[in-house]
Amino acid sequence: MRSTALARIPVGVVAERHKAKSKWADFLWQPVSVFAGIASAAPWTPLQAEAEPTLFFAGEAMIELHRTETTNYRHNLASATPTLWVVMRPIASDPPYELLAVTADPAEGEAFTDAGNNLVGAVPMPSDIAEIISRFIAWHHVERPFVKRQRDRQTQSRRMARPENER
Repeated sequence: MRSTALARIPVGVVAERHKAKSKWADFLWQPVSVFAGIASAAPWTPLQAEAEPTLFFAGEAMIELHRTETTNYRHNLASATPTLWVVMRPIASDPPYELLAVTADPAEGEAFTDAGNNLVGAVPMPSDIAEIISRFIAWHHVERPFVKRQRDRQTQSRRMARPENER
């Protein structure tokens, strides 16, 4: 499938693993940070193995920016803490997740939670990524007025013209 993104930001993701206080799971995983650029490490390389929790370089992803989503990006940047959403999909191996996506669109981040099995974590947006997104908004945003649809009011004669089983 071909992407319609006008800009892409390469990012690396750091995930955390800590021991679970549960008899059903040994470890709990969560994304903890994102950085701009490409890392030289392989996915799931431990960054801090001795301490608990353990940090891993989870892998690389691309934040795709679309001109139709600039309003969502703008609201995200205007919030008290601009956020990126990291999506990891469960797999049947060790480590038990693969990096699926990173997005700056709050609506897309929420949509990824609909799958039920995905691990979606919100992490703070680094300032260098916020600056790139801000420039993208400045270049591509088009203000679109909100138009509330008016309901088509049926007249008495139109209601009476329909057969009884359609009323």
